[in-house]
Amino acid sequence: MPGTSIVDELELIIEDIGGGGGKHPPPGGDDGDEGGKRRGPQMPSSRRYTTAIAIGIVSIIMFFMAMASAYLYLRAKSGWVPLHLPWIVWVNTAILLLSSGAMELARRRLALADVAQFRRLWTVATSLGVIFLVGQLAAWRQFVLAGFYVSTNQGSSFFYIFTGLHGLHLVGGICALLYVAMRKFEKAKLSRVVAAEVASYYWHFMDGLWIFLLALLYLGK
Repeated sequence: MPGTSIVDELELIIEDIGGGGGKHPPPGGDDGDEGGKRRGPQMPSSRRYTTAIAIGIVSIIMFFMAMASAYLYLRAKSGWVPLHLPWIVWVNTAILLLSSGAMELARRRLALADVAQFRRLWTVATSLGVIFLVGQLAAWRQFVLAGFYVSTNQGSSFFYIFTGLHGLHLVGGICALLYVAMRKFEKAKLSRVVAAEVASYYWHFMDGLWIFLLALLYLGK
């Protein structure tokens, strides 16, 4: 799946730029010129990483647009059964939005070199993402208790498909957040700032994608 490969893409980029260089890379992964005395391999700009994540996001958009087109086509046909969303879906949406907010606060603290506060806020953002996934499982349970299964009707089928696929892609995002939280950037050539920036792009995209899918599901109520 495109979304679940985000960590692998980041690792490939990191390994690609980490194959060369001097024996003592500058601490923290920041650009270190040492007065121009030694000209080892320079760290690539963040554009390289943002380009990689942009390619991944575009592929995910194309995939979900195809699914959304099928949903709208079937919904326009006769025989569509109205879909009633579980109430917990709205709670989950608020949790995911709070996660993005916490992430942006974390990035601001990182920009001020407050690494300790960054770690706390980043952990909050990651934890809220996990809570969102648990909440989505609870929404599935509510659907099942109400008598709606994957094969019950077209509306319920798309509910499970949309929420399930989004959840799988979100797992990839959580892996990226954990990578940023656990990586020892003091000895890495990739800076913590760039890693957090790239991970936040994907996470905010997951937020926007969920809002889009929720709007589609709400139209089918």
